[in-house]
Amino acid sequence: MSVYKINIAGCERELPICPINEHMDIAGFVMFGDVEVTEKAAAALLAKCPEHDVIVTAESKGIPLAYEMARIGCRSYVVARKGIKAYMEDPIHVEVKSITTNHVQKLYLSKADCETLKNKRILIVDDVISTGESLAAMEELLHSIGGQVVGKACVLAEGDAMERKDILFLEPLPLFFK
Repeated sequence: MSVYKINIAGCERELPICPINEHMDIAGFVMFGDVEVTEKAAAALLAKCPEHDVIVTAESKGIPLAYEMARIGCRSYVVARKGIKAYMEDPIHVEVKSITTNHVQKLYLSKADCETLKNKRILIVDDVISTGESLAAMEELLHSIGGQVVGKACVLAEGDAMERKDILFLEPLPLFFK
């Protein structure tokens, strides 16, 4: 298997090259289980981010990053869920299409999450931002409940996302076209 070598916050890693479709491959980055990258990336990213009251991420790959950034920073984070859970009273949702998923997904926030986020300075974080579809959907959802998005941050900005001026990131990640 081909790999892409990258240095993330001082951690050397080899990311597997994974096919997305007949025209493009991506370097697969998964923070799950990599405590060293999670801790170092969270600290490095937090140093670049504006002041905020709460961190928000989408389920599920951004959760370790959001937790670690909240642990060392603002001490508060919320996860937008991909499905309605029994504990979620009066959930609201937004639809999103991402590069790594072949169908439209929904992201949900419970009434309690909405109350936590209303009138707060919110930092949206994720592991990788590529097309920005998930990010735009999350921002729309947060604005609809009265949250103030003060920053958008990720560990890796993939493809065109690395050219965006509204995203804070640690490293660029190329797309591999066939």
